[in-house]
Amino acid sequence: MAPLLEILALCGLAIAQPLLDVTGKSPDFFLFYGAGRREILLLVALVTLVPPLVLWLLGAATRLIGPRTRRITHAATVGLLITAIAVQVGKQVLPMRGLPLAALAAAVGAGIAYAYWRWRVPGQLMRIAAVGPLVFVALFAFASPTSAVVLPSAALDARADVTATKASHPPVVMLMLDEFPLVSLLDGNGRIDQAKYPNIGALAGTSTWYRNATGVSGWTPYAMPAMLTGRHPAREVAPHYAAYPDNLFTLLGGTYETEVQETITELCPPSECGDAIERPGGLPALLREVAGLFRQIASPRDEPASDPEASYREATLAEARSGVAPGDPKFRWDTLDDNQPSRFTAFLDGLTPTPRPTLHFLHLLMPHTPWNYLSSGTRYDAPEDFPLDGPGWLQTARDRHLAQVGYTDKLVGKMIDRMKQTGLWDRAVVIVTADHGVSFTMDHQGRGMGPVEASPEEVLWVPTFVKTPGQRQGAVDDRNWQHVDLLPTVAELAGVSVPWQVDGRPASAPPRNSHAHVYSDLPGKPVEIDDSTTFQKIISGQAGPHLDPPVRPDLIGRDVEALRVSEKPGARVKIDNASAFADVTPGTGRLPALVYGELPATVRDGTPLAIAVNGRIGAVTQATWADKQGRRFAALVTDEGLFVAGANTVAVYEVAGDELRRFRNG
Repeated sequence: MAPLLEILALCGLAIAQPLLDVTGKSPDFFLFYGAGRREILLLVALVTLVPPLVLWLLGAATRLIGPRTRRITHAATVGLLITAIAVQVGKQVLPMRGLPLAALAAAVGAGIAYAYWRWRVPGQLMRIAAVGPLVFVALFAFASPTSAVVLPSAALDARADVTATKASHPPVVMLMLDEFPLVSLLDGNGRIDQAKYPNIGALAGTSTWYRNATGVSGWTPYAMPAMLTGRHPAREVAPHYAAYPDNLFTLLGGTYETEVQETITELCPPSECGDAIERPGGLPALLREVAGLFRQIASPRDEPASDPEASYREATLAEARSGVAPGDPKFRWDTLDDNQPSRFTAFLDGLTPTPRPTLHFLHLLMPHTPWNYLSSGTRYDAPEDFPLDGPGWLQTARDRHLAQVGYTDKLVGKMIDRMKQTGLWDRAVVIVTADHGVSFTMDHQGRGMGPVEASPEEVLWVPTFVKTPGQRQGAVDDRNWQHVDLLPTVAELAGVSVPWQVDGRPASAPPRNSHAHVYSDLPGKPVEIDDSTTFQKIISGQAGPHLDPPVRPDLIGRDVEALRVSEKPGARVKIDNASAFADVTPGTGRLPALVYGELPATVRDGTPLAIAVNGRIGAVTQATWADKQGRRFAALVTDEGLFVAGANTVAVYEVAGDELRRFRNG
């Protein structure tokens, strides 16, 4: 029994504690994968009990060889687990990474294993520490932000009754987008770029555009509850109905039918709501993601800090139907086929007039990462571990973001068309907005306080459009709108009174006198961001990411044969996805639009590179620092007309003035 307790203690420190700590702070992880209490508790049991049991059983089996062999095996197991713990501690307190850290951790593990072999005290301490896993599980279940998902409270039973204030309650349609800076929509004059985004431009022409609207937090699990409760984030809790019993869905639930699809929140209680599309996930998805998370935790290398939402890709219709990614997803916009997100298709299907007023709500992870769509809706594959900072990498990231903004514009157009076809457009309150933006400013990419301070116009200001029933003329309202205003505004338009205190105010109330916008990077720690100059920059077209100018945009679209070309002697480039060009089938809705790979060490960072597909330049980027896979360039080819069915050629050139120097592939 003593060996089992010792392994249980060490596995608790090496595996259970870090995994439960990270996932406990990210309840959105469980909500996105549709995990309920049973799946979460089963995952906790597997993480806590299976590794020590497996290691103990393997060690116990060696007793068949002999007691000494059993003792050696157990000491080696102790050393291995201590090494894993030492790697994690070393990453927190030491500057070294990679092989040096691994070697130091192995030395620590060997030393403690030797001490365990020679003396009793280390084993006694480990057996005492066997209580640790119980403590870690208790903290996860009762004290972490995820606890509300694991142990829902009875708070809903105590909420105030809702009363209607009008005899008529119009349908309400809400499309909540994600990670969508307002500046991504604007042209050089501060207006919506109608050529690139005609559908959002048309929406602005028939609704009220709250041009000075800002999100209240850069993380959806804080931002979305604030939008749907009317209150600023105050506590680090799960975005769950048990933690937020007073919200839009419980408010309208007594008067409205609710057709609600959330993504990484669960604010609508089961008594009111249910997803129209069952998202593939559950325990298998949780185990897969947790295994990947542990690889990052146990690695002696520095893994980049990632947004928990960054890997949340919206499943396509075919994936939702089959539960697996299709090998050849057919794509046709006119039939709303497989290539678009499944929940959006279900959302469209529900946009019809009903006898009883209905709330149609969809939180769609668009144009949020991961970026996999061109503006047309065509999909492309991309590594999930691309860097997001640094010259070249950051420009490519924004190009991919803007392409996905174009795709999002098409989705908005499909929503408008559907509502007009069914007669819902003129009857409904329609709201299209986003929870927060994101910065693409060099050295300040993301949504934390650093990006906020460096480029508030990218992080705080988001598209916000509100169309009232029968509204046909667009209007612009430049009041200081903050997203806690959304709930009271929707409630007023729906003819329902709000029976709890809110921080926001309805659009009918007098505008705020202050120029300060409140932003909470962390709940309970609001910061006032002054907009006296930022907003003027936005509407004058001077705002946007602080990036280097585009690299040789004059080359885009030009035939290589029309330019002076030479071979770059002895220089070879490795295009990592070159095989994808061997057999392209554009009709499937997939193209190898993202080109990336490795360069010779002699090519300096910052060197302009032209990417040609079938002899025409489709993108220009620059050589940059090597990521952990050795890749030094990436570029998005947005012109789908460059691709042909069958075999395609792709080539990389160094741009040297008016000359192109061709790298050999290989």
